[in-house]
Amino acid sequence: MTTGNMSAMGSGDEHVAEVMRGLVRHLNCLNEDNKATRKRALEAIKKETIEKGLSGGVLQEVFSCLLKPLLKCMSDPMERCRETSILMLTDFIRCVPQPEDSLVYLMPCLTQRLGGKEIIEPAEELRLSIMELLSLTVEVCGKQLAPYLDDMIKILQVTIVDPCPDVKRESCKCTVLFAKSVPEHFHMQAESLVKPLMQSISHQHSRVRVSVLEATGAVVQHGTGKNVDDVLSHMAQRLFDNSPQVRKSVTIVVGDWLLNMRDRYSYFHKLIPLLLSSITDEVDEIRLLAEELWRKTGQQWERENEADIKDKMDFLLAPPPLYPAGVERPGLGCRELVVRNLGRLVPAVSHDVTDWLVPTRVKTSQLLRVLLLHAEDHCTQHMQPLLATLHVACGDSEREVVANCREAAKLLGFFVLPEVFLQLLLDHVEASGSSRSPWTPLMVLAAVLEGSSGPLLGPHLQRLADTLARPDVCQESQQPLYLEQLVACVDALLTQLGRDCGTVSLQLLQVLLTVQSLSTEQVLSDMALGSVRRLCQVQGLAGVPELYRQHMAQLLGWLLASARDWSGCSPQRLQLQIIAEQSGPVLGEFVGQLMALLQVCLQPTTDPEMRLCIFTMLAKLLLDVGSNLDSQGCFGAVAEGFLCEVLLPNLVWQGGRTAGALRTAALSCLLALLHGGSLTPGQLLCVEQKLCSTLLGGLEESSPTARLFACRCLSLLLAKVGASLHPDALNKIYPELVKRLDDSSDQVRAVALKALGLWLSSLGEDYHPQLYRAHLEFLFQQLLLHLDDPDGSVQEQVLGVLKAGSRVHPALLERETQAAKDKQRSPAYCEQLLLHIHSLPRGGAVEPAQPADS
Repeated sequence: MTTGNMSAMGSGDEHVAEVMRGLVRHLNCLNEDNKATRKRALEAIKKETIEKGLSGGVLQEVFSCLLKPLLKCMSDPMERCRETSILMLTDFIRCVPQPEDSLVYLMPCLTQRLGGKEIIEPAEELRLSIMELLSLTVEVCGKQLAPYLDDMIKILQVTIVDPCPDVKRESCKCTVLFAKSVPEHFHMQAESLVKPLMQSISHQHSRVRVSVLEATGAVVQHGTGKNVDDVLSHMAQRLFDNSPQVRKSVTIVVGDWLLNMRDRYSYFHKLIPLLLSSITDEVDEIRLLAEELWRKTGQQWERENEADIKDKMDFLLAPPPLYPAGVERPGLGCRELVVRNLGRLVPAVSHDVTDWLVPTRVKTSQLLRVLLLHAEDHCTQHMQPLLATLHVACGDSEREVVANCREAAKLLGFFVLPEVFLQLLLDHVEASGSSRSPWTPLMVLAAVLEGSSGPLLGPHLQRLADTLARPDVCQESQQPLYLEQLVACVDALLTQLGRDCGTVSLQLLQVLLTVQSLSTEQVLSDMALGSVRRLCQVQGLAGVPELYRQHMAQLLGWLLASARDWSGCSPQRLQLQIIAEQSGPVLGEFVGQLMALLQVCLQPTTDPEMRLCIFTMLAKLLLDVGSNLDSQGCFGAVAEGFLCEVLLPNLVWQGGRTAGALRTAALSCLLALLHGGSLTPGQLLCVEQKLCSTLLGGLEESSPTARLFACRCLSLLLAKVGASLHPDALNKIYPELVKRLDDSSDQVRAVALKALGLWLSSLGEDYHPQLYRAHLEFLFQQLLLHLDDPDGSVQEQVLGVLKAGSRVHPALLERETQAAKDKQRSPAYCEQLLLHIHSLPRGGAVEPAQPADS
């Protein structure tokens, strides 16, 4: 040793001795009972040492002398003294050149203060200061702490679950520092920290949760790897955390494990879902971070397995011919990682997609889409479990889950050949009736078809259309969701195959007709009609009527095959109605086939409710017969048969309210038929006898509407062929009309009076007034009685009818009117009627008036 060094040491020792001489009194004061004295002594020591700017060497020697007294002060009853001693120890550790020399005394003391079963230090602020001291010690001492592994673990096990949030955070920070400082020793005790960390991972403060996640990452990273399973479920829950910083921490930790954990290959199938879940995070920063970490993971895997995937790297870099537009294709390493672990991932996804928590189901459905995007055509070997998962998930009550699963199903259409997915999907569609959510197979099918391509689907078009048109498929359910998915399947076929759909146009039209017939929502019916219009467009047809012209014969034959079995709930009756409404004038070209169908389904033995609906439909059509049934002028040829074989049999009286309603509907249909003019007078005369008897029976119906329709039908009949009827036939009509003059319905009375006026106008030369005097006398008497009706409008109508009848037998009417006037029955109206009769020219039918008693 040189003379200079020796002199420097001597000088340094002298300086240390000088400093220590100045501190002797203060050190003695630390043992005093007075709290203020101890406090002043500590402050004086701090002022004479740390604040004096001593050199490192001197400070190291001084610290060696002061360490034990300061550690003793950490147990001082006075909080201020304990605080000052902790701060002084912190400053010494930070400033001395060899802080590791103090560990032999420092670590046992810290373990005693923090590592016991009970909290010895009551002040949270001081526990935080002690943890900051420990973190600083780890930072500056590093590997020198290896011998104190047990003490560190004891402290951290307690402080990680400390009630104070700041102590928890500092403990997690210390854990990370310690794990990185002594990695070759830390793994032996790392497992001991997992339990306290998992107890704190759901702390109410987000900053605490972030710190715990970071510490968990370090513990697992530098541990044995056996505790990965213990933390994964807790990490997965943090993916649903409301705090973006927490979710970001999960992403960073999992990404670091995938890149750097020694045994990461054994846990790829468990870590990949966590990182890929962050790729769909709602926060852009987290999403981009996850994508970058995943990209690095894939690239690293490529480098590590270059020999195994050399052929794929050389030949499979180009994307498949059918790939989602606007989507960046993942790298080869990323795709291979998913493909090699897909067999383990799919069962987990299938399980979690039915979780009771909505956020879990949403995240899982998002993950499924990401996995399928990576798996590409390797999805084929997992089609059965994938489809089963999609069928369950598409029945979820959460719309976001359903939307994500539809996107996932669409990816299957991109990557899997139709001959593969149709083999499985169509079986599910045909058996959907046994499912709690029967629409899900159709929803999956529609989405897969949307993702596939026309050229690939072309060879399977006929099978697809035939399956959708099967009654046990298209008529399986009336649920709006089921019908909506039927329309979605048709729309997908129209989008993908366009004009080629002309070969299955009939089947697709049948499906859309069924949807319209079963739908109870107008929006859904409009959607189906829109698809019908698209079906016209892809075939280059001018409009919907042209489409019906193309298929009307097959459609009517299709309905006829089941017509005998229709009921009030059968969709076929509504299908017939829709065909009639939408086909317009085309219906007139097939009126013969339509009548054959009506003759079958409207037999009196078929379901009354069904017949009621069809008669109502026919009444609307017959009101404007020229624009539908008679658009080609052919309806007249079948109108008589329709009347005799369809309408009249349904007007035969039967008991019951339903039968009465049915007769009312049939009468409305008959009224529309007579009003439309499709029946010629000659045809009416051929069926006059049967028709009149039926209508006269209708006048006795309990329903006012039925009586009104019957009266109107008689009025039309008299107007058309009344002059050609035989007097005996005419004489059967008026008594029933007279009865209706006392009807409870004013409308019926008014129409009955009008019909009587037409009856009187129908009396021609064949009707001899003298021969049928008794009939006329009875009629005039009944009318004169009603001339005294309290309703003025009825009186006016009766007067008009009597004036019309005055030409038939004026003398008889004059006599009866005079008799009524004599009895003071509406003398004013009788006087008007007599004046009218006197103004008439006298002819052969006139008979001199006789006394009232003759």
